[in-house]
Amino acid sequence: MKPTIKAIVFDVYGTLFDVHSVKDACEQEFPEKGAAISQVWRTKQLEYFFWRHMMGRYEDFDTVTRDALRYALAVHDAKATDEIEQHLIASYAHLTPYEEVESVLKELHDVETVILSNGTNEMLEVLLQNAGLTDYFDEVVSVDGIKQPKPTPAAYMHWFKTSGLRRDEVLFLSSNGWDIAGAKNFGFHAAWINRNDLPFEAFDVKPDAIYEELNGIMEWV
Repeated sequence: MKPTIKAIVFDVYGTLFDVHSVKDACEQEFPEKGAAISQVWRTKQLEYFFWRHMMGRYEDFDTVTRDALRYALAVHDAKATDEIEQHLIASYAHLTPYEEVESVLKELHDVETVILSNGTNEMLEVLLQNAGLTDYFDEVVSVDGIKQPKPTPAAYMHWFKTSGLRRDEVLFLSSNGWDIAGAKNFGFHAAWINRNDLPFEAFDVKPDAIYEELNGIMEWV
């Protein structure tokens, strides 16, 4: 029997939106290199964000995303003008939502719906608005408010401390294994959206459920 869930908390990048939809813009600027640039860009985006946290040199996700792009372009010997760089950065505001996202959100009538993301408030606001998904969320929270990225406990507490809920009344969703481990470690129920058919991280904290896409979460509500 599933527990009573009063809030569903969503990660954004890779969970609701395909981060590799930027490959089309990359391919437009650098033919035959788009997918490869996109892969390095995402890897370095996460690495730089985490590295900066560990070094005590926090920068917001927008800044880190730009730095990661510059590295990805350099790796693939893709010479970019300021105009090209700005075009590619702008593509992050137009990521493609996964096919089932809106239909699932339409069904979540009786629970609070929350976004908790490493993205900045401005990045999230523009992304949701461009996708037409803003109205499906009761609250949008960025860790930039405390400069503590997920998966630190402080990042999850940033939203939770004002929620008025118990931790076991929250279902957290992410496609990122490190984020699921962080949320589960914090005390939330956690469902891993395993879009890429990967094994879970070799870690001692495991998800409560694993789904290929978001439709599976309906058994919780």
